[in-house]
Amino acid sequence: QVQLVESGGGLVQAGDSLRLSCGAAGGSFSSYVMGWFRQAPGKEREFVAGIRWAGGRTYYADSVKGRFTISRDNVKNTVYLQINNLKPEDTAVYYCAADLFGSGSADANRYAFWGQGTQVAVSS
Repeated sequence: QVQLVESGGGLVQAGDSLRLSCGAAGGSFSSYVMGWFRQAPGKEREFVAGIRWAGGRTYYADSVKGRFTISRDNVKNTVYLQINNLKPEDTAVYYCAADLFGSGSADANRYAFWGQGTQVAVSS
């Protein structure tokens, strides 16, 4: 059973940076795509970034390109999301998820395992 645990969220000011972490355990990750999604109050969950565990190919939503960077540490089995120049509209719960078939899709339905989420709140 794949287990994902996010950390690193918090209350920050506009313009600050955060690095979110997602610790992964219980799976054979080499074929996976790991994704970060976010869900703001009253809105649907949206894809922000993904990374193919083998090879490190990355995927980004157009809305976050240039400010968000996804990376992974194969030794620590951890995926990171670096967020720079945070904006109030980045306020959301951020979730880490695992796509076991490596589709690289932005469709949340493709991701079978999810973490519990970490809250990011950005004040203006």
